[in-house]
Formats: sequence, structure tokens, C-alpha cells
Amino acid sequence: MKIKLHFIYILLFITGMLAAGCRSAKVPLAATPFAPLRERLPALEVATDPGPLGASDGLLPEDPLRLFTNELQRNVAEPTDSATFGYARLVVTHAATRRRLRGWQAVQMALLLTPTFLGVPLETYQTDVTAEVQVSDAQGRVLGTYAGKGSGRARVAMYHGYAQKNAPRLADVLALRDALARIRPQLDTAAARLRPLLLAHGPVDNPTLPTAAARGRR
Repeated sequence: MKIKLHFIYILLFITGMLAAGCRSAKVPLAATPFAPLRERLPALEVATDPGPLGASDGLLPEDPLRLFTNELQRNVAEPTDSATFGYARLVVTHAATRRRLRGWQAVQMALLLTPTFLGVPLETYQTDVTAEVQVSDAQGRVLGTYAGKGSGRARVAMYHGYAQKNAPRLADVLALRDALARIRPQLDTAAARLRPLLLAHGPVDNPTLPTAAARGRR
């Protein structure tokens, strides 16, 4: 019994050291690359549908809206505190998460996670998504739909990886951000056509963009 307790204490100590030695996920979770369209769209209402990604163990319910709002504010749409001229809706149509090297964990535990202390990853989370961005005018008529695939990977490792609790969420966010980055050039090409159409149909009644923007900055 004492031997078992001693073994458990060792594992708890090593696990704590592993979490303490991992990189922080705050920066990659918060960062949105700055790559603005050559011609920005007018301010838009923001909506998201996480689809199958909503069932992920890692993604937080507010992550898709926050990520998409930040992308629109930073790269796609003009800033505003009043009128909006249409809708931008992010829809995730496919999502799959894999845990690579999971079978290696048994060996790691048998060796008291010694390989982990040497920098060998405990496992890797990989998420692949397919997403669409729909742009509609103030009356809800869809003016264009733009799709992209994204992939995100997060290693559970000391020194150069992330903690076990953060890796699934980080993989999901990176995959969604990658999909948005692949959609962005399509929006850049379509902006010259979309912008006059959005403005021609006038502003949205009772805009809610300031509230959505505040949620996106949290």
C-alpha cells in the first residue's frame, strides 16, 4: 500500500511539473493576424454557427463568435459604433479532432514521464475543419458564400508544448483561424462587388454590432 501511494505521489508531482513547464496558450488564443482587405466591407452584423465543432471537448461556446468578430474588426469590415449594412455569418460544416501519439502515453507513464522531461511530446491534438462565411445584405439576401479548410495542431509537451487542459481548445481555435485565413483572400477578391451591393440596400434595422464587438474583445 505504501508503495502504491508513493508511486501516486510521484505521478502527481511529475504531472504538476509538466503543467508548470508548458507554454502559455493565452497568446496564440488571443492573437489575430493583421492582414486587412485592400477594400474593406462596410460594418456588418456578426453571427456564428459552430456546427459539429460545437460538440468539441476543447472549444468554449464563446470562442467562434470571439474569433470571427476579431477577424472582421481587424481585417474585413470598417469600424462603426452605429450603422451596419448587412450580415456576416460563420458556419462550420465539418470538424474532426484526432489525438496523435496517444498510445505512447502508456510507455511514458511506465517511465515516469522521463521522455516528457526531455522534451518528447506526450501527445498531439489535431483538429481539421471546413467553414463557410456567408455575406448577406440588410434584407437577409445572401450575396456570397466563401469556404475554406483549416487545420490546427497543439502538442502536449514541456518547454515547447502546451498543458493537457489547453491543447484541445488551442487546436480547435487554430483550425478555425486557419480556415478564416483561407477565406480571407476570397473576400478580398469579392470586396469590390460586395461593398456597393451592401451599401445600396441600406443599413440594418436595430443594429447590434457594438454589443457583439464588446463580446469579441473579452
